Amino acid sequence: MFVKICGITNEDDALFAVAMGADAVGFVFAPSTRQIAPQQVYDITRRLPAEILTVGVFRDEHPSRVIDIVNRSGVRAAQLHGHESPADVAAVMAQIRRVIKAFPAGSPDARRADQFGTDIILVDAATPGSGEMFDWSLADEVPSGPRLILAGGLTPDNVASAVRQVRPWGVDVSSGVEKSPGKKDALKVKAFIERAREAAPVQYVGPDEMPYDWADDE
Repeated sequence: MFVKICGITNEDDALFAVAMGADAVGFVFAPSTRQIAPQQVYDITRRLPAEILTVGVFRDEHPSRVIDIVNRSGVRAAQLHGHESPADVAAVMAQIRRVIKAFPAGSPDARRADQFGTDIILVDAATPGSGEMFDWSLADEVPSGPRLILAGGLTPDNVASAVRQVRPWGVDVSSGVEKSPGKKDALKVKAFIERAREAAPVQYVGPDEMPYDWADDE
């Protein structure tokens, strides 16, 4: 079970998430109460282990700007969380090896997610980054093929139910493990990771389901 802790704004939270077993940490470059500057992210990413996937989150940004910020910040993946077209995604992927495309659950784009060229997609609530839950059955509308990360209103209290129902490849959380916007709650982070992994069925363990060895991407 791939677990991403998003909305990281400081080094302590990043290091703690990694220590608790997170596979990825996310940094929001889009306008948000959790927005962080590329230089701050660079200072954090260079302290993290090579096997951790570091992700920059963008919303409706020009592909050239996404590529520039990814390179300056030191993150290894871009998450496109807006209304980006398949052409926009392709332009980013021409320069950035790992791209996660996010979709609002139930949207027309979510139902054609396999046409955007990425092998990892994320399904969120109708208002991306809002921390709102959605009807998890909408995840069934997403075509098979790309690996699916479930987001949107997940917390330590509901992540196990979400994993059992949706059976995603991974889960993503931000506000659900915070004590205030941009500040993580250590106990919630620990509980979220543990419960997500405990709920994942045995059949997740296999070469097609396990997280990438991100260090091999270099």
